[in-house]
Amino acid sequence: MEWMLVALGAIIIVALSIYAGRLVFLVKAQNSRHLAARSKRIESMTTSIQTIAFAVEQQQCDLSEGAIRICRLLEAMPIDPLPDHAKVYPALHSLFDKVKNYPTHDARQALSKKERREQDKERGQFESELESAILEEVKILKHYNAS
Repeated sequence: MEWMLVALGAIIIVALSIYAGRLVFLVKAQNSRHLAARSKRIESMTTSIQTIAFAVEQQQCDLSEGAIRICRLLEAMPIDPLPDHAKVYPALHSLFDKVKNYPTHDARQALSKKERREQDKERGQFESELESAILEEVKILKHYNAS
């Protein structure tokens, strides 16, 4: 009778060991997929930052729009620890901070023409103050690498 209990206990231990091993394997596989997805996202975001920086430098994209897009991408970059991009790219972040709350799309269309002109004039002043510094920063960002 004791041998049957020992054998039953051994079978239970082996079964639980196999189950635990399977769970460990599944967790490792999930972590591997997660890291691959994270790497792909970083690569995609990096390419977007480089492309926007090139467009800003070539004057194919407004400075304000470029600053908003680049700063949002830098903020969302899934790296840890996240660098203090505001210190590395102060002109872009300065412009971003000044224009990030301006209405866009339908909210902008809801403004009167006078309000839109005033905002455009104000944004233009911000852009002209920071243009040379931003253009220097986008030269660096054309080669940005989050790794």
